[in-house]
Amino acid sequence: MAIKIYIDQGHNPVNPNAGAEGNGLREQDITYEIGVLLADLLRGNGNFEVMLSRNTPTEMVGTTNAESLRIRVDEANAWHANFFISIHNNASVNTSASGTEALAYSRRSQGYVMGEHITQWVSRLTGLRNRGVTLRPGLYVLRYTDMPAVIAELAYITNAHDAALLSQQPELFADAMYRAILEYYGLG
Repeated sequence: MAIKIYIDQGHNPVNPNAGAEGNGLREQDITYEIGVLLADLLRGNGNFEVMLSRNTPTEMVGTTNAESLRIRVDEANAWHANFFISIHNNASVNTSASGTEALAYSRRSQGYVMGEHITQWVSRLTGLRNRGVTLRPGLYVLRYTDMPAVIAELAYITNAHDAALLSQQPELFADAMYRAILEYYGLG
């Protein structure tokens, strides 16, 4: 039976729930592209089934921020996904902030374990600093999914070096997440 991975490309193309911006880039465009690349890698492996939260660059999920998050979680729950992976880019007023991190519900959660794999692989393939896994139990997609969930904050869109990697080599981030998923499931 295939492992069902729900890939949530964080944010909507426009508000409500649009993402961060930096260095001429929009988070929602980057997360969409990396999500599609990751889905293609997973679909090329007979062990996985994939569902994306956004199937086109212009697809809107919900008409409010709260509804956008609820629809994504409800869709993954109804599909009985085995894992919920939400792709994001970090942002900071400090433009020197750089690196990759993941957010998880608790230290004992499988999302925490997947977050460790993702940050290690992103760091390994991109050279970005591994900022580790941060606990954020209040975040909707981590709290209300019926399956393990992780938010991957792949890099800082507000950092010129990170942003260049995100826009010029999105396949590195997709490949890193793919390898992390394989490693997590013992398939790597």
